[in-house]
Amino acid sequence: MSGPADPHPQREHRRRVLKGAAILSGINTSVVQCTIRNMHENGAELTVAAEARVPKEFLLYVPADSVGYRATLRWRRLDRCGVSFSGTEPKPHWYYG
Repeated sequence: MSGPADPHPQREHRRRVLKGAAILSGINTSVVQCTIRNMHENGAELTVAAEARVPKEFLLYVPADSVGYRATLRWRRLDRCGVSFSGTEPKPHWYYG
C-alpha cells in the first residue's frame, strides 16, 4: 500500500545565472529579448519587459551557450515568467543575434 501523495514535491535545484537570451517565435520571425535569472535541466525563470508578449511555445535562444531550447510558458507574473524545456534545436537561420 502506498502513502498519500506529497503535497509539496521536491523541486529541482535551480542554478542562479544571469544570461541574455531571445524568445524566438516563427510568427513573422518575432524576437523578444529577455534575461535568464535561474535555470535547471528542465526549465528556467526569465525576466522580460512587462508589456512584452510571450507566446505559449517558442524557442529560447541563449547566445552564450549557442543553444536553442524548445520552451513552453508555464506561468507569468508582471516581468517574470517560468518555462519548461522539451528539447534543444540549433539557432534558426533567420536570427542574427
